[in-house]
Amino acid sequence: MAVAIMFQGTGSDVGKSLLVAGIARAFSNRGLMVRPFKPQNMSNNAAVTPEGGEIGRAQALQAKACRVETSTDMNPVLLKPQTDMGSQVIVKGKIWGNTNTGNYWGRRHELMPTVLESFHRLADEADIVLVEGAGSPAEVNLRSGDIANMGFAIAAQVPVILIGDIDRGGVIASIVGTGELLQEEEKDLVKGIVINKFRGDLSLFKSGVSIIEEKSGFSSLGVVPYFKDARKLPDEDAVSVQSGISNGGRDTNDKEVIRIAVPLISRISNFDDFDPLITEEDVELTFVHPGDVIPAETDLIILPGSKATIGDLEFFRAQGWDIDLLAHVRRGGQVLGICGGYQMLGTLISDPEGIEGEVASVPGLGLLPVTTVLTGDKKLTEVKGLDISSRETVTGYEMHVGVTDIAEPRTGDILPMLSIGDREEGVQLASGQISGCYLHGLFVSDSYRAAFLNRIKKREASTLSFEKEIDGTLDALAQHMEEHVDLDKLLSIAGYN
Repeated sequence: MAVAIMFQGTGSDVGKSLLVAGIARAFSNRGLMVRPFKPQNMSNNAAVTPEGGEIGRAQALQAKACRVETSTDMNPVLLKPQTDMGSQVIVKGKIWGNTNTGNYWGRRHELMPTVLESFHRLADEADIVLVEGAGSPAEVNLRSGDIANMGFAIAAQVPVILIGDIDRGGVIASIVGTGELLQEEEKDLVKGIVINKFRGDLSLFKSGVSIIEEKSGFSSLGVVPYFKDARKLPDEDAVSVQSGISNGGRDTNDKEVIRIAVPLISRISNFDDFDPLITEEDVELTFVHPGDVIPAETDLIILPGSKATIGDLEFFRAQGWDIDLLAHVRRGGQVLGICGGYQMLGTLISDPEGIEGEVASVPGLGLLPVTTVLTGDKKLTEVKGLDISSRETVTGYEMHVGVTDIAEPRTGDILPMLSIGDREEGVQLASGQISGCYLHGLFVSDSYRAAFLNRIKKREASTLSFEKEIDGTLDALAQHMEEHVDLDKLLSIAGYN
């Protein structure tokens, strides 16, 4: 059975996922069989596994770093927020139920046997398992029944490395304070600390490291400088998107730039759909924040996926984005809807079973002649198909509830967008101005992405290979970990000889 080590943070978004990915690739480069594991995740950015389940996008990236296929065992419990107080709970890749916050926290201990089973299955096929916590172990009000942090570490008897984020400030207090709030049994499992996202002269923080070690009793395994290419890798949470990260800032007078706007709806999901576009040098992709207008100079508006389509459609209208969208169309601008965004572009969305909350039926934005009925069955599948317009191959995955039908009778102005096997997928107007489909990840295909962008604005052929870019970035991240984290000591702490 493999050894294991767990990485917990002093808070959310301290960089645990990226550190685990980098260390996973570093150990893989050393010839070890590595597996990622996160007992419980909360994210609407998910990936489909080969067996037809879903896990957090961060664990999919970590699996890539390990050079192995994804598995639902890598993230046995996934919470997908639908409202401020409720989430869809995914267990072993399938819907376990919808629950409000209080109800789940009272029942989560029931899932510990499932979590441990998944962990042990991964351990049976690996040399080392890298476990990622969620949130912070210092959230002592949530300690009872914990399966995500120290509750799991104690149950599986896995040593813990505590991660602090110096970029947000207060790293000394956050690490020392976390140690003070841990119970003795928990504190005994903490075998070291890593300080992440450092900017500037490392020598200036030597005294800070000494203070942390003295006050907390935890020894340092390294101070990791900020990894600037982190933006090239998929994000787990919408935090970075909501903070305004994009590849904007180019010369607004440059007529060669393709300007894409993505409205930040409240329950945006699978926002890594846009990563390949962001990587293109001649694309300026901007996330439009609530209260802001969609820029008039935009060439393409993409309506993204949503975990709560009807609620987000209401949110979209509340920002006045429906008015901006119609003005954009009148100016000749192009529109694409992906999954929930595709549903919103239709004429009607019905939820007769109350899948997203209350039973409801609401008018869509009316730009595509389709209607959607939300159902209890969730489609989770990897697909490969053909773009009807360019005849280029597309790959990706479907992850949605609901069935979308084209209004009848169909006219010559209404065309399918994609061909997948023996079926048609999505809809586009014959002009190509407005289109929508259920396929996430379609822009990963380099040839399709090039053809799609070329329809918006004639451009020179791009030499970007997105998958190679990701793989190269993981290798660079692994080297970053080798240089700044004591990986030999990590292996020793885990018990690997």
